[in-house]
Order: sequence, then structure tokens, then C-alpha cells
Amino acid sequence: QVQLVESGGGLVQAGGSLRLSCAASAATGRAFSTYSMAWFRQAPGKEREFVATITWIDNRAYYAESVKGRFTISRDNAKNTVYLQMNSLQPEDTADYYCAAATSVSYSSISTQTRVDYWGKGTLVTVSS
Repeated sequence: QVQLVESGGGLVQAGGSLRLSCAASAATGRAFSTYSMAWFRQAPGKEREFVATITWIDNRAYYAESVKGRFTISRDNAKNTVYLQMNSLQPEDTADYYCAAATSVSYSSISTQTRVDYWGKGTLVTVSS
């Protein structure tokens, strides 16, 4: 079992930046470094959507088109933490942001949520215009 706890959400004006963090802990088993990590978001009234992922086997990052060039996912395996740096935020980025962990290294499987093993409870990001 892996527990994921997000932090860093809040209210920001359009054009601003936020950095989300997700701290992972596991009672036993696989090391954090052997999980692909991802961020998803869910806006009010919409389905949860993929934002970004970083695979464990080669630290390759993938992004949704809507955030490419503005958001950056990174990880610190020594701290069991994954980050999402969000720049040039827009009101349409307003959502609950969820951290996820997967043993898969398949971008398609992770981005479609079919191979996500663990979820955090989310942190709210609100971007005002």
C-alpha cells in the first residue's frame, strides 16, 4: 500500500505560478523510485483528466497538450516526492489536482488511468482572472 499526500494548492491570479508536491510513503514493498508518478486534475462538472507523468525506468516525462510548455513534472527519489511546477496559469487550469502512482511505464496506460495503482486525495488549485 502506498499513501500519496498532495500539497501546494491554493488561489493564484492568472499568469501566476504554483508548485504542487506529492509525498509518497509505503509500509512495505517497492521503492518509490520504481513507481511511475503522475498528475491528474478534475475541474467542477468534468471528468478527471491526465496532466503529466514521469516514468520510473528512464524518468521520461509526458504532458497533456493543454499544459505542455507551461507545466513541468519532476521527482526527487531521495525525498519520495514528485512535483508539478505550474507556470502561466489560466482560469481553465482551476481544478482539484491528484497525484498518482503506477508500476507501469506505459504512457498510454497511465494517461488513460487504466494502470494507475494508487491515488492521492487531491489539492485544489484556483486560478482567478
